[in-house]
Amino acid sequence: MNAHTKPTPLSSRLSAVRPSPTIAITRLANELRRQGRDVIGLSQGEPDFDTPQHVKDAAKAAIDAGATKYTDVDGTPELKKAIVGKFSKENGLSYDISQISVGTGGKQVLYNALCATLDHGDEVIIPAPYWVSYPDMVLLAGGVPVTVPCGEADGFKLTAASLCAAITPRTRWLVLNSPSNPTGAGYSAADLKALAAVLLDHPQVLILTDDMYEHIRYDGWEFTTIAAVEPKLFDRVLTCNGVSKAYAMTGWRIGYAGGPADLIKAMATIQSQSTTNPSSVSQAAAVAALTGPLDFLSERNEVFRQRRDLCLAAFNSTDGLSCRTPDGAFYLFPSCQGVLGRKRSDGRIIETDVDFATFLLEEANVAVVPGSAFGLAPFFRISFATATERLQAACTRIAEACSKLS
Repeated sequence: MNAHTKPTPLSSRLSAVRPSPTIAITRLANELRRQGRDVIGLSQGEPDFDTPQHVKDAAKAAIDAGATKYTDVDGTPELKKAIVGKFSKENGLSYDISQISVGTGGKQVLYNALCATLDHGDEVIIPAPYWVSYPDMVLLAGGVPVTVPCGEADGFKLTAASLCAAITPRTRWLVLNSPSNPTGAGYSAADLKALAAVLLDHPQVLILTDDMYEHIRYDGWEFTTIAAVEPKLFDRVLTCNGVSKAYAMTGWRIGYAGGPADLIKAMATIQSQSTTNPSSVSQAAAVAALTGPLDFLSERNEVFRQRRDLCLAAFNSTDGLSCRTPDGAFYLFPSCQGVLGRKRSDGRIIETDVDFATFLLEEANVAVVPGSAFGLAPFFRISFATATERLQAACTRIAEACSKLS
């Protein structure tokens, strides 16, 4: 910094917000690679499959047809119609296009909803472990994140009793994510029915359900969403989803939601003064994704299942580690409780899951995310959405590194 340059004054609320830990670790891993280290990155949740060809073809056709102008702020009529059809066909939910919002990725849709509804001090219940962005988006919107620990004994899922204990007169939202990032835990219809019974007694509480990993599931586990399980809550639920994960379209940046028309209108107002419309070409591609075939999913999910089982077997046979089997998504959330208190070759003691993640990066050249970043320790998250050979190598490195701890 130039000696005469003064720091830019920043908003006080920014001090409460942290950069995304997953992105930070991915950047560090990339920097180490640039230095010549063979780092295997398991920190970022991005499918290694390509976007389906029919989706790419639709984007090319949209460009050739001149669909490169501004669209309606929160989505084209064509895409909203496709989303209405998806919700009806796949989830049994009936929406009008006035109840549909489209944003630049699922994250913007969630953030718009929070900004449109939270006043200073309003509380948002977030089961932990949680996707790293939920609490910080609440803070940026002026709310108070209320995290509720959901331990491994409960399958990393919120119970009705824990939900009831967390609700106060200031509670504005409950956030649900199923299958979950980071654990892959999925809420069954019975799980959701139990939560719904509590929510029916608290009409001030809205429900934000993040269903982004809906189509990535294993072992016959059946996906459902709370607005379908309990229709009496329909007018209080914002059902959020997107094309990023199932369709391998992370870079296309299209997320969407169905919910109460007045909330959707308020979200559009916020979007109109921030990003305006999502990419016109990406919207055309999303129409093709949501109205096209899903036959590619079974083959991809089988590859994910094989990778999951490979990593599960490796971690559960590594001294000091253990891991629960996830229902969906492409993450594992192993416990590293068994290595805490052990000593590295340089004499340092591994006291926390952050210490363990640092150890794996420094000693094994494997990048993982500590569970504390997701609100629950001592665990760590890996993404198995990467090449099978690299996963095998990473598991071997982790096992060898752990064997050297004393």
